[in-house]
This record gives sequence, C-alpha cells and structure tokens, in this order.
Amino acid sequence: MKRSMAREMMDSPNNPRELLEDDLRNLRIINRYLGNYRAVVGGLARLIEEQKLQRFSLLDVGTGSADIPALIASWVRRHRLSAQLIGLDPEPVTLRAAVKQIRDYPEIALVRGDGRALPLPSDSVDFVLSSQMLHHFSEDDIINLLRGWSRVARRAIIVCDLVRHPVAYYGIRLVTKAFTRNIMTRTDGPLSVQRAFTLEEWRDLFERAGIGPFRLFPKFPFRQITIFSMLERKSVSRLRDDQTDHKSCAGSSPAACDAGPAGM
Repeated sequence: MKRSMAREMMDSPNNPRELLEDDLRNLRIINRYLGNYRAVVGGLARLIEEQKLQRFSLLDVGTGSADIPALIASWVRRHRLSAQLIGLDPEPVTLRAAVKQIRDYPEIALVRGDGRALPLPSDSVDFVLSSQMLHHFSEDDIINLLRGWSRVARRAIIVCDLVRHPVAYYGIRLVTKAFTRNIMTRTDGPLSVQRAFTLEEWRDLFERAGIGPFRLFPKFPFRQITIFSMLERKSVSRLRDDQTDHKSCAGSSPAACDAGPAGM
C-alpha cells in the first residue's frame, strides 16, 4: 500500500461546526479504544520514571479537542505529580470544543497557534507531544516540524502516530462505518492510515530530521511511539558553548572575562 497524499477533510478550512465537533467526539472514542491513549500515557510515564520527575511541563501540538491533555492531567493527579500542560491548535472551532474538555483542569492552558511556528521561547517546556498529527504533513514538513520543536523542548519530543498497513486500513473502514454516519470520520479514518508511514519509513524520517537520539516502539494495533532525547543533545551544545566562551577569553585580561557577582 503506497502512501496517499490526499487531503483529509479535517484539514480543509471552513468545515461546518457541527460536523467537526461530531468528528472530534468520534476521534475521542477511537483514541480510547484503539490504543492511542494507552500509547501516549505509556511513553510519558516511561520518561517520568527514567528522569525521576515530580513535576513537568508539556506542549501538545495539534491538540484537537484537548482530550490528550485532559487524559494526562488525570494521570498526573492519580500519581500525585504536578504538571503544566498546554494545548496548541490553529482551528478556532476545535479550540472552542477543547474548552469543554478542560473545564475541570486548571492546569491546562489552550493556545491558538501553528505547530510550524511555535509561539514559545526556546527551552520553555520539558516535553513536546505530537499525537496523530505528523501524518497530516509531507516528509519535508515533518522534518522541519521536528527541528522546530527541538528548539522548544528541554527534555524530549514524544511522537505517537499511525503505522500504514492494509489490515489497519480495512479495519478502520469497518469500524467507522459500523459506529458513525459522520462523513468526516468515515473519510478521514481510513485516509489517515493511508497517509501514515511504515515503521521503516518513520525511522528513516526521524533519522533524516537529525535532532538527536531516538527510540521507536511499535504499539498494538498499528501504532508507533517515538521518544527523542533532547537532554543529551542540549548538554553537548551547552558544553560546546562553554568551550567557545573559554576560548574567546584566551589572551584577554582577567577583567575582560570577569562574570562574577559584581556584574550580576
């Protein structure tokens, strides 16, 4: 099965509000029962445990109806952790639907913005999360997105997305026809699988992005979650900057390189 470049209905402008809101409701059901929620929380939990964190910040790019931030917030509360969560989406109708999902979660903020130009400063959040978003883009766009996100993420980028396979395609066709009449869900569900990549193609894309070491985990059914470590890359970058600063001081008078308390 070759990758499709057809545009999903959700990505078209000026969708009727009722159609889009009903599709978002269907996506929440699909995410819950077909493994996306489990994969996202599992990947995040792995990072929290490995890095021994009690508090963290996370940006969910393309948050949709903010079901993923709400899911994470509930998980954080159950595990007695603390988190600041941001849901980013460019679509006003989608964000209005998201407001309803986060009503009981003051730790979640919603921001209207484009994932291709994050409205956040460098190293401003611990984690950047992309859940079933990257398959909407071309290969070049995906590489550029990942590189842009690496500027903002202090600790890691988490990518959870579909894996293209004929069984996944025909399976989601049957599922969507069985439980909804929403034309957007029926169209975009199978098309999302067609727009996704195989595991080998995902791995190749991530290597081409060149943003640092990553671990790719296949997940049932027909999903993958990939974790990019930013810590190692940014530690090396800081070390390189320190070495550059040290060299720039060579031959200068001590006063010229003094950054002691008097200058603070």
